[in-house]
Amino acid sequence: MMAHMTMKIALVSALALSISACAKKKPEELPPPPAATAPAPTPEAPPPPPSTGPVPGSRADFLQQAGTDTIFFGTDGYDVDAEDQATLTRQAEWLAKYPNVSVTIEGHCDERGTREYNLALGERRANAAKNFLVSAGVPASRLSVISYGKERPVATGSDEASWAQNRRAVTVVPN
Repeated sequence: MMAHMTMKIALVSALALSISACAKKKPEELPPPPAATAPAPTPEAPPPPPSTGPVPGSRADFLQQAGTDTIFFGTDGYDVDAEDQATLTRQAEWLAKYPNVSVTIEGHCDERGTREYNLALGERRANAAKNFLVSAGVPASRLSVISYGKERPVATGSDEASWAQNRRAVTVVPN
């Protein structure tokens, strides 16, 4: 009988174990989800101030700072006079502020003279401006010259006023 009793106890224990194994466990208490909070406001950078002038280092800035990109010459001449020296000095000062900018100096002539003569004279005019800028401290490697002779007039008249406007050297800053 003892064996029978041990068997019953074993059977009841096995039954209890199998029932408890199938029973659903109560889930653990989880903390509540975090309350939805608005992200902390990030300080906004103030908007950039409205532009009151040209972009520094631009062609427009060059024209504003130097006053002009053009110097003028007398008939058949390529000498840089005092007024042109002042203009070129302002150009050199601007170029010193922006050492990454390279420019081209164009030489121009009026319509009189042969094509070949005017191309040579235009080159001498451009080189005169370049030499002044170099003497003012601008590295020659940043300056290139080109002569257009009489091919690109700014004034199309055939009179002294028009010719005077066309006898020029122009410092061209890329956009």
